[in-house]
Amino acid sequence: MTGRAGAGAGPGTATVVGAGVGGLATAIGLRRAGWRVTVLERRPELERYGAAFGIHPTAQSALDRLGVGQALRDHAVPYRDARIRTPDGRVLARLPLERIERKAGRPELLISRPYLIDALLAGLDGFGDVPLELGETVTDVRALTAGQDLVVGADGIRSAVRTARFGDRSGPRPVSTVAWIGIADFESPLHGETWGSGRFFGMTPVEPGRTNWYATVPGATTADELRAFFTGWHDPIPRILGATDPETWIRYEMRHLYPALPSFVSADGSAVPVALVGDAAHAMTPNLGQGACTAILDADALARAVAAAPPGPAGLTAALRAYDRERRRGAQRAAFASRTLHRFMSTERTWLRDGVVRLLPG
Repeated sequence: MTGRAGAGAGPGTATVVGAGVGGLATAIGLRRAGWRVTVLERRPELERYGAAFGIHPTAQSALDRLGVGQALRDHAVPYRDARIRTPDGRVLARLPLERIERKAGRPELLISRPYLIDALLAGLDGFGDVPLELGETVTDVRALTAGQDLVVGADGIRSAVRTARFGDRSGPRPVSTVAWIGIADFESPLHGETWGSGRFFGMTPVEPGRTNWYATVPGATTADELRAFFTGWHDPIPRILGATDPETWIRYEMRHLYPALPSFVSADGSAVPVALVGDAAHAMTPNLGQGACTAILDADALARAVAAAPPGPAGLTAALRAYDRERRRGAQRAAFASRTLHRFMSTERTWLRDGVVRLLPG
């Protein structure tokens, strides 16, 4: 697992800014391509809160190529039976999980964030020579590029790397919705999403004996207010909220990156090349559950492009442009689709929305 030193556009030196899913996966991919890599993270410790990530089969294949697919499967659970319901419990449609599994030959998987982060850390630690520097806030990206062949911005929706190289035209934009996530200490008999007027509630498996949940509402600011929004909704939604310690709930204002970037890379020869991955490149609302997947696919595509390129600056420039061609349109389409789905799910014209959903194939 020592990579292929001297292969592709390397050996090069890269700094990855951000140690979330996208940053760690990118560091693994670049190191496997023979690069010397350093990872910088502004937080003093890595985030390990317990939200569940949905990992699509395409992202599972990417993790296999990065050498951490089995570690994912060791702690993940399949997601096979989920439905869209109304607040009184009537089924509107099934989520297309069976079709995804038939087409890919493997199911969608769900994994708790701590397990995925630990799997990526183990993959990185396996090289034994990739520094992970915590508590490092990047304020001067120009200074950061000194002595580097590549800088990767994996530093989230408020990316300092993106702002320094691409300006502040694209940035976080609110969608006027508050999201809450948590994990209840019992297994729900139902999975899927319940769509009401201006709000919705989702439940997924995450590990034996526990249920991952997420909810969006126009503006609940406390746990009691959130519970009030879902009073009278079908079982087990009130029980799930009652079985989750409010101290562990996570509340955040939903945002997305807008407008879409014209490129995920900056490689015009005037400065050290920069590539963006994950939320730094295309932060999206969580409605499609594709945030982690797109970050993993970015990391895999960037590593493959670099590994396949000829040595030298021209080869690296060509590799970054190939990465941008492969990932930008697809990731931005996913971001647009997720934002559109959010509007559709959150509408107060429920009669029209529910009528459309009923027409979906079973």
